[in-house]
Amino acid sequence: MTVSVLVPSSLTREAEDKREATRKLGYVARAATIFRADRLVVFPDREGERGRFDGGFVQTVLRYAATPPYLRNEVWGMRDELEYAGILPPLRAASQTGSGSDGSGSLRQGIVTEVGPEGRVRVNCGLQHPISLNVPSKMTAEEGERVTVRISSRRPVRAKLVDEPLPGLSVERTNLQAALGREDAGVRIAASRFGAELTVGRLGTLAGRPERDGMTVAFGSPERGLPDILGMDEETVDALSRWDRDDGDGVEPTADPGFDLWLNTVPDQGSEVVRTEEALFATLAPLSLRE
Repeated sequence: MTVSVLVPSSLTREAEDKREATRKLGYVARAATIFRADRLVVFPDREGERGRFDGGFVQTVLRYAATPPYLRNEVWGMRDELEYAGILPPLRAASQTGSGSDGSGSLRQGIVTEVGPEGRVRVNCGLQHPISLNVPSKMTAEEGERVTVRISSRRPVRAKLVDEPLPGLSVERTNLQAALGREDAGVRIAASRFGAELTVGRLGTLAGRPERDGMTVAFGSPERGLPDILGMDEETVDALSRWDRDDGDGVEPTADPGFDLWLNTVPDQGSEVVRTEEALFATLAPLSLRE
């Protein structure tokens, strides 16, 4: 089960300066982490980008935010995009703090600081000092490489390198169609004020489905929702909202970009504009409910 959150490269288009743009991205990373997203995907919306806060800036700040604090200096160093990184809210992801550990130990990200003889490396994984570990026979590890470490005990330290994906939130940059076309995309949801209202009844049909199959949820940007980004009008979105992909009734709309559902998760919004970071919380919270 995989949860992916998709946001456009125009996410910070209304930010007045780099500080405000950084703060906004911090809230996006927080929302994705709170609701246990596995991927945070930045898809291109070059027409909606303004100024210097483009997709490269958005991806860099989000990737920095998703990097465990104990690795940030080694991984990132000094970069212009990260001038205001100090205002990013801490994610305190379970995979980083170890609060999600179980009998087999907790997974943490580490970075190889030194490659030694006899298949051993020194790894900084947030303990008091870098630790020396054996490299499994089917793995290779180079200096500066990020690796996954399973820690089963801190006192005394018992840990090992494992050939598994890095734990925590992964930040990627790819196009919308590719993200929706993944084999593990699960139920694909477009969040839009023109979508079908998320009622108790409709939520009942979704409860448990993301947990079972996974889900991919896409969002628009300020003053530029998903329909604008995709070049769709309100009538087309309305038709897609009423069309049920699962029951096979009716004719599939020709403008369908690949979503299973178009949902309005703030059906009676009191503000003219719901910001993207606000929409993430409003959407991911009900979709995380279980049966």
